[in-house]
Amino acid sequence: MSLPVPLMTIGLLVLSNVFMTFAWYGHLKFKTAPLLIVIGISWAIAFFEYCLQVPANRMGHGYFSAAELKTIQEVITLVVFAIFSILYLGEPLKWNHFVGFSLIVLACWFIFKKW
Repeated sequence: MSLPVPLMTIGLLVLSNVFMTFAWYGHLKFKTAPLLIVIGISWAIAFFEYCLQVPANRMGHGYFSAAELKTIQEVITLVVFAIFSILYLGEPLKWNHFVGFSLIVLACWFIFKKW
């Protein structure tokens, strides 16, 4: 039994974003590590992100438009980053972050609305 395209696409994008977030921001807890080592580790982590994101976009395109895929990606990125920021970096989100995120969600409504 295969899963529906939207579920597979979103699931792969969520997983890819976890890797992406660690590749881009995980090193912030290790500021004393040499920059070239951090870059190498980040690239290694990003490889797995690409291994998930490319199939997600290929699979999802056709069911979703490219603009819709990008929008889904950005919303997932914000959700994953918010969780990462709080749990991993220990940086709480403030009210203005939630207002900004809410405006992005409003933008999603415009993008997905069938006019």
